Amino acid sequence: MSPRKKEPLALEYALLGFLRPGPAHAYEIYQRFTQTEVLRLVWQIKQSQLYALLDRLTTAGYLTSTVEAQGNRPPRNILHLTPSGESAYLRWVVEPVRHGRDFRQEFMAKLYFARLEGQTMVAGLITQQQATCFELRAGFQKHLASMPTDDVMDRLVVQFRIEQMTGILAWLETCETTLASLHT
Repeated sequence: MSPRKKEPLALEYALLGFLRPGPAHAYEIYQRFTQTEVLRLVWQIKQSQLYALLDRLTTAGYLTSTVEAQGNRPPRNILHLTPSGESAYLRWVVEPVRHGRDFRQEFMAKLYFARLEGQTMVAGLITQQQATCFELRAGFQKHLASMPTDDVMDRLVVQFRIEQMTGILAWLETCETTLASLHT
């Protein structure tokens, strides 16, 4: 049996998003990341960690690099998104987040990058995410209805998940309205 290919982390997909407009060197990606407030508010990353993630993406075939001479300075590696990297990024950016715990980081990154792709992608992402949240909430509600009433702590956890999905759905509606108004 061959080992399963390890899928990139949400943060790695976000790094691919920085290369979608065109090639860049690792430090330039780090600067873009740290200067993008919406991402900086949800992820903290050290420069060495970012470089390690970029190496992992290169090894996985999502990035390739070329060497650029810089006169008297050492040459630098310019990273390019491969076709498989671009394909993986485009699939990721429109997929809804499946777990409430991942929403704060992953969905915010997806929304940021979807906006760079255009209003159609933003609207599609929000619609998909709403459908997923409705589905998750319905599953939690069904689970809660089937639980014994004396399982107080377990019921509270499931009730929390229901309320979390309800809150996310309300916020997604605000997102939809706010972002749509920017394009009317």
